Amino acid sequence: QVQLVESGGGLVQAGGSLRLSCTASPRTFSSYTMAWFREAPEKEREFVAAIRWNHEGLTDYADSVKGRFTIARDNAKNTGYLQMNSLKPEDTAVYYCAYGWIVVPTHDYEYDYWGQGTQVTVSS
Repeated sequence: QVQLVESGGGLVQAGGSLRLSCTASPRTFSSYTMAWFREAPEKEREFVAAIRWNHEGLTDYADSVKGRFTIARDNAKNTGYLQMNSLKPEDTAVYYCAYGWIVVPTHDYEYDYWGQGTQVTVSS
C-alpha cells in the first residue's frame, strides 16, 4: 500500500503561482507514474500532468496547462511537485495526486493510489 499526502493549495489572484506537493509513503517505485488530476464544480475529473518515476522522468501535460505548469519529482524525498504559474480563474479546482503502474497517463482509472485532494482557488 502507498499513501499519498498532498499540500500546497490555497487562494491566489489570477496571474499568481502556487506549488503543490505530493509525498508517497512508505516508498516509491521506479516503474510507476505520478500524476495530477483536478475536479472543478460540476465538471468531470480532468488530467493535468504526469511524470514517470524512472530515470527518464518523461512528462505529459494537458494542453490547457502547457507552458504554465511544470511537474517534477524529488526521488530522495519520494515527493512530486506541480508548479503552477500564470494561474487563471478556470484553474480553480480540487487537485488530486495519483500514483500507480500506468499504461496511459491520462487514464485516471489506471491509477491505484490517490491523495485526499487540495483546493486551489484563483480569483479574478
